[in-house]
Amino acid sequence: MASKHTKKTKGIADPIDIHVGQRLRLRRSLQGMSQEKLAGIVNITFQQIQKYERGMNRISASRLYQFSKALDVPISYFYDQFGTATGSIGNAPGFSDTAQEEFGGAEDIMKSKETISLIKSYYAIKDPEKRKSIVRFIKSMADNEEN
Repeated sequence: MASKHTKKTKGIADPIDIHVGQRLRLRRSLQGMSQEKLAGIVNITFQQIQKYERGMNRISASRLYQFSKALDVPISYFYDQFGTATGSIGNAPGFSDTAQEEFGGAEDIMKSKETISLIKSYYAIKDPEKRKSIVRFIKSMADNEEN
């Protein structure tokens, strides 16, 4: 009698592992942190960070906790927006059981080098009032584009 168990194909990353890895890379980049620096903080090699970011290696709960502390985000950050490109993932435990509205391509926007550069430059400005002025300026320019 043949086995009913299906074996995962070696070398194919799980979609959740890919998503968590992408979120890790995004947050690390937005923090202006190199793979080497993050690896040093959590006491692993930068090659391991690369594997995590590509989703080729699954991140354990304890390691995810370390990343959340090192990158100053809640653990839930790594799962945010999972499944939004294709709608709800159904009744999977820990995820919403209703379809969530997607913020018009926000995931793709957040991955662009231009966005990352803009955010890094913005947070390099130490004066909060100057940052608020920049936001007001950009909003006024966007409002003018709409008219």
